[in-house]
Amino acid sequence: MKNPLQTFGFQILTSSKTGEPALPRLSRRGFIALSASLGSSCSMISSAKTDANDQVAKVDPASAPARTTANTTYRTPQVRGPVPRNPDLNLPASGPTSGITFSRVAVSQPYIAITFDDGPHPKNTPRLLDMLRERNVRATFYVIGRNVDLYPNVLRRTVSEGHEIGNHTYSHPILSKLGDSTVRDELLKCRDAVARAAGVKPRTLRPPYGALLQRQREWVHRELDYPTIMWSVDPLDWKRPGPSVVTSRILSNTTPGAIVLAHDLHSSTVDAMPATLDGLLNKGYKFVTVSQLLAMGNQTAPGQVASGQ
Repeated sequence: MKNPLQTFGFQILTSSKTGEPALPRLSRRGFIALSASLGSSCSMISSAKTDANDQVAKVDPASAPARTTANTTYRTPQVRGPVPRNPDLNLPASGPTSGITFSRVAVSQPYIAITFDDGPHPKNTPRLLDMLRERNVRATFYVIGRNVDLYPNVLRRTVSEGHEIGNHTYSHPILSKLGDSTVRDELLKCRDAVARAAGVKPRTLRPPYGALLQRQREWVHRELDYPTIMWSVDPLDWKRPGPSVVTSRILSNTTPGAIVLAHDLHSSTVDAMPATLDGLLNKGYKFVTVSQLLAMGNQTAPGQVASGQ
């Protein structure tokens, strides 16, 4: 459908310049009719844009790294009195393990590993590190190499305070859709970024979105010595349901040997951590890194379908 400006309206605007006979002067009724026509055209254009936007919105969110906005309203409640503390644990971070993929580990005591994906974040990660240090908790951070290059000082602090670093690729793509050479490049670039920033190397791999083919997991384990680490507890915090919901989901689903998934790029997740960590400690759970958890057993519990980010 042509825009009315290209027909009637355009002729009115240009007739005096082209030498064509001037069109009769518009009456009030004619002007209203022209305006209505133009308005209808604009609505159609707007509708077309809306349809296009709807199509964009329906694209799988896994096609781009997760993003979050700053939470400027929520403040972590001040803890009154001493908080529970994780015991000092001098446990090995290496040992015989069988299996290529782990979502949990069979253990005889209430050991668990809490993991944080997609950092480092310049504000949320330091705030989280304060909470972990206060409780003597060691976590495992699956970092994105691109963010490591942006905030190397945050990664250095993370390592210096005893936390473990895992490989979460350089740019957070869907690895199962990529060729082996591109997957290799993503993992090596992240490994090198971590080494430049903090002088350590990642011990394990967590594929973004949990998306990695079994064939890929096998060659990654064989070539780079990375076991693929999934999770057994997913609070779906990437949907940002609120701190209390995140806490409730983690507390109700954690069992001995669990690997808990969370994301330190979301401020609401960090807001949930004081109550989450204290709740788990009060239940008697002991926090270890992923590598320490793997070293405790050589038997992989039944895996579960990955979900979330």
